[in-house]
Amino acid sequence: MNGSPFTLLERNSVSVVMLKVMAALIPAIIAHAWFFGPGIWVSLLVCSVFAIGLETLMLLMRGRPLGPFLKDGSVLVTAWLLALSLPTLAPWWLYAVGMIFSVVVAKHLYGGLGQNLFNPAMVGYAALIVSFPMYMTQWPGPIGVAVQSINLGEAFDLVFAGQGSVSVDAFTSATALDTWKTQARLGKPVADILVMPAFGWAGGRGQELVSLMYLLGGLLLLGNRLITWHIPAAFLGGVAFTAWGLHLLDPGQHAGPLFHLLSGGVMLGAFFIATDPVTAASTPRGKLIYAGMAGLITVLIRNFGGYPDGVAFSILLMNVAAPFIDTYTQPRVFGHKTSDQAGGRKDTA
Repeated sequence: MNGSPFTLLERNSVSVVMLKVMAALIPAIIAHAWFFGPGIWVSLLVCSVFAIGLETLMLLMRGRPLGPFLKDGSVLVTAWLLALSLPTLAPWWLYAVGMIFSVVVAKHLYGGLGQNLFNPAMVGYAALIVSFPMYMTQWPGPIGVAVQSINLGEAFDLVFAGQGSVSVDAFTSATALDTWKTQARLGKPVADILVMPAFGWAGGRGQELVSLMYLLGGLLLLGNRLITWHIPAAFLGGVAFTAWGLHLLDPGQHAGPLFHLLSGGVMLGAFFIATDPVTAASTPRGKLIYAGMAGLITVLIRNFGGYPDGVAFSILLMNVAAPFIDTYTQPRVFGHKTSDQAGGRKDTA
């Protein structure tokens, strides 16, 4: 028997597991607010309110009891993961559309919790980046890069009323992934690219430390046995190995593995999204194949695709393959003989 990535122990009900996952995200949320401003608090609040509202509406329409499903916390985890994947200070309706795709389309149209084929948060993200690419590229710049910083009240104003006294251009900037891809394709030398304001000591400026906080949260999940090591290790290994190979082939065009590991959503994807117990592969070998391929696809999209980050699309693609992978990676059942032991026959003891 193989447990799902979120191994359910006796004392770990769904609500307790979800609460621990949200707690593990808090260090990265605090770091994000420190480096990129208070907009993340508004994003989390807006996504959470829409998520609970849509979950309630769908449960009523499906004739399901509200209490058990609302108390399990799963919809809040989806809301937080989507909020952390989207640019903060985007218009409120963008979060609403994302949550509709996550909760209504990806979750309830497939039968609700435990029945969905795709990760709900990543479905919401993919729908938004395909439909509204302009809004999805306006990321707040980190401390030292943004021309102007804003307070929490101004963040609420920008989300709900649009630009007023604060111009969106004053606090947004190109992300490190965007900057690398653009400048490398223009033929700019690596040494000149890495000194640009978007880059920090190893990855995206500010994002590198946020990524380390996701790593810390992921280690807490591992320590609590809520996830196993297979998916995070294989995902990060797939990213690092692919980035290393491309960097060796052409250092001027392709960034190194440390940059990819500490930029964008790699750490968030490795520990909190790819490990989704419903949509990921569940056998030990299957987890390694599923996550390793997701890491490889992430880097290929980043380097050759049209979008700056590939975490969402790679995980969604591997969600499709997860049942197939599980079918062909089932461990031998205890008591069964191998073909060799059975003289070439698949037989049982």
